[in-house]
Amino acid sequence: MKKSVGLKILLFFIAVGLLSACASMDSESYENQKPGFVLEEFFNGQTLAWGIVQNRSGNVVQRFTVNIDGVVEGDTITLDETFTYSLGEGVTKRVWVIERGEGGAYIGSAGDILAGATGQSYGNAFNWTYDMNLPVGEKSYQVRFDDWIWALDENTIMNRAYIKKFGLTFAEVTLFMQRKSE
Repeated sequence: MKKSVGLKILLFFIAVGLLSACASMDSESYENQKPGFVLEEFFNGQTLAWGIVQNRSGNVVQRFTVNIDGVVEGDTITLDETFTYSLGEGVTKRVWVIERGEGGAYIGSAGDILAGATGQSYGNAFNWTYDMNLPVGEKSYQVRFDDWIWALDENTIMNRAYIKKFGLTFAEVTLFMQRKSE
C-alpha cells in the first residue's frame, strides 16, 4: 500500500513538472512588437512602480510602491529601489547593478540575489531570472523569480514575476512602472 501511494505522489510531481515546463513564454513572439523596450533607456532617471503579490490561491498578500532611481553609465545600469508597503512587509531597499552584454543579454546583481541574475531583451519584452532567499514570516525560502516585462508605451511598463520553488509557481507579482517626467 505504501509503495503505491509513494509511486502516485512521484508520478504527480513528474506530471506537474512536465506541465509547468510546457507553459513557458514564447519569447520570439515579442521580437517585432512595438513599442520596443530598452532597459537602459527606460530606467535612466526616476521611475515610480506600484504592485501586488498574490499567493497560490490568488489572495493579495502584499501591496507596495517602489521609487526607483536609475543611473546609466556606459554599459552599466544602477537601480536604487526603495519599497513602501501598504499591506504586508518585505525588503525596503535593493540596489541592482546591471551590465549589458551582447545580443540583448544582461547580467545583474543585488545584495539579496543569489549567484546573479540573467536577462534577455525580446523586442517589446524583457525576461529576467534570478534566485533569492525570500523571507516569509520567520522563515526564508530559496526561490526562483521568472520576471517578464512588457512595454505598454515609452513611459509605462508592466512586470509579471512568477515566484517558483521546485519548478512550481507559488506566488505571482504584478507590477506597473512609469517613468517620472523630468
